[in-house]
Amino acid sequence: MLPRCQPADPNPRPPRFKAPPGATDTHFHIFGPEKKYPLVADRRFTPPDASVESYLHLHRTLGLSRAVLVQPSSYGTDNRRQLDAAREMDIPTRVIVVVPPAITDRELDELYRAGARAVRFIPTQPGGLPLAQLEYYAERLAALGWHIQLMLAPAHLLELAPRLQKLRCDFVIDHMGDIQAALGTEQSAFKALLRLLETGRCWTKLSAGYHASQQQPPYRDVIPLAQALVAARPDRLLWGTDWPHINPGKPMPNSTEFFDLLFDWVPDDAIRRRILVDNPSHLYGF
Repeated sequence: MLPRCQPADPNPRPPRFKAPPGATDTHFHIFGPEKKYPLVADRRFTPPDASVESYLHLHRTLGLSRAVLVQPSSYGTDNRRQLDAAREMDIPTRVIVVVPPAITDRELDELYRAGARAVRFIPTQPGGLPLAQLEYYAERLAALGWHIQLMLAPAHLLELAPRLQKLRCDFVIDHMGDIQAALGTEQSAFKALLRLLETGRCWTKLSAGYHASQQQPPYRDVIPLAQALVAARPDRLLWGTDWPHINPGKPMPNSTEFFDLLFDWVPDDAIRRRILVDNPSHLYGF
């Protein structure tokens, strides 16, 4: 039986610092109701319902201004839930989609008009685009001004690094590459991520600290990784809540924890504003 994930805490507490105008959550998902938006059978877990209303409550509590919805693996290439959510939002919103291999340029244009700005590859989960099509999609998306987003494990990152360095379009690596904090900043996967950031076409998200850490919030073992990324390329970093924090088997923290982490990871106000406001403005065309 597939594990059923617990829902996010419905009562986010006030954050430790005030978000600057234009602050953007670049990574979250909307789920359910399952009768209207069925999940794919080939999945590793069952997410909880996570409504637009619940997300907007968090968004307002944190004082954010804009949002980027990300298509999760549990919906496969059926992007309806995220696209419908984008229409339901009362804030500027973009969407990252997962598409079938044979999608046409006309269909991509329709997705663009619905708010899509990137195509996501998820090799860590079943389904989705095969990595064999990475270069093909990079060529297509470069012509459209889109980018690629990748959900990678550290082994994928090391394997793909030579190919990623040659991509013609920008690409975003989710959640700091899921690199394990316990192995430190000298591990091969982290060094590969730093080299990719130096190309100027690579971006990564300061998000999902619970993927990297074996500790409880505030995930202090992740601070050296986050601060090394900030020191290397603050102009290529983004931030996201990863709401509703799908992570089977771990305790569910208060959602505000993930915003407060930025206070420790990025203590400089100007750099924090760049990550929250300027970088997403550039990448997503807000």
